[in-house]
Amino acid sequence: MYCPACGVRMTAKPLEVCAELDGRRDRLPGGRGAETERLPFIVLVDNVRSLWNVGAIFRTADACGVRKLVLSGITGCPPRPEISKTALGAEETVAWDYRADPLRALRVLADDGYRPVALEHTSRAAGLDELDWPEQVCLVIGNEVAGISPPVIEACDLHATIPMLGVKESLNVSVAFGIAAYRVASVLSGRNRA
Repeated sequence: MYCPACGVRMTAKPLEVCAELDGRRDRLPGGRGAETERLPFIVLVDNVRSLWNVGAIFRTADACGVRKLVLSGITGCPPRPEISKTALGAEETVAWDYRADPLRALRVLADDGYRPVALEHTSRAAGLDELDWPEQVCLVIGNEVAGISPPVIEACDLHATIPMLGVKESLNVSVAFGIAAYRVASVLSGRNRA
């Protein structure tokens, strides 16, 4: 397997292990956190290489009431010590699923009423505060260097961006996710109170 960002050859789980994981839903039936009310908010994690970033995404997802993480492509899955180190147990409280093919995952989520929103700098991206967020959000985040893969971006009719005021054009994926996740959670929880 090769990294989508830099092309370096990587080791990964054998395909039969990925096939075994692919499509299993909601890894926490009755687990810790199952009784917690979650928002209509799912996150598709597309080809995130760093297991520490994956752990941080789990931890923020728990804090923001995310219903489920869908890990795809080369994104690592629990149990891994690197994920646990930054997740601090959130990998046991947030439901997750692995889908090898992110496009297939988006189709399944769309069938469940979730509308994908790509968190990416594109010509049609709206700011987090300007976007008209759907009732059921599937926030799509991507690789640390390459971003969301082009076919996945094309599958998202909504794009959101975080304005950058400095020299750099992007944030660490887990930091960007945290900023966007709190915005989505604020919008969705506000609707639930109304």
